[in-house]
Amino acid sequence: MVHITDGVLSPTVIATGWVATAMLLALTLWWSNRREEPLEQIPKISILTAAFFVASLIHISLGPTSVHLILNGLLGVLLGTLAYPAIFVGLILQAFLFQHGGITVIGVNTLNVGIPALIVAFIFKKGYSAGINPSALGTVCGGFSTLITALMLALVLVTTGEEFTEVAYAAIAAHAPIMIVEALVTGSVVGFLLKVKPEMLPERKSKNE
Repeated sequence: MVHITDGVLSPTVIATGWVATAMLLALTLWWSNRREEPLEQIPKISILTAAFFVASLIHISLGPTSVHLILNGLLGVLLGTLAYPAIFVGLILQAFLFQHGGITVIGVNTLNVGIPALIVAFIFKKGYSAGINPSALGTVCGGFSTLITALMLALVLVTTGEEFTEVAYAAIAAHAPIMIVEALVTGSVVGFLLKVKPEMLPERKSKNE
């Protein structure tokens, strides 16, 4: 249900989503280019975009809606600001190859999934630099990103019309178990990478930097 289909949202909401996504794409790519060499991140981006692509295609029906793993928290933790363009590409492929989510609403869907990824990217980077346990931090970020995604989805549906209010509430409730799974998956992956390939995690900086 995170992937809204065509014909549900109003033209105003759709247009706003595209404008906001275009601005965030430009901003995140610019910021990433300033901080690091994007070409060096292509292998990691490709792997995580593929994981996002595959995970979102496995659906579980719950009442009037359906849920699936999102992994935007994991992308945010490992890719930082580059998570937003990675999610954008993943949603485009899902929409065109499998009709998973609408084409006109890719901008809105990217906002709903991408903004939580950017939020947890900031939280994880600051917490990691502050010395907080990475696995615990990843667990919190994984669950929190799912919560924000569900709330943003509900907000978009409610602003479209009162007839979507019950669906919005159902979507939030349905994502409660997904929140737990996302938290465990993200925390486990972070803990594993910390042992075998810590360079995939954000660079840990001192408080003075």
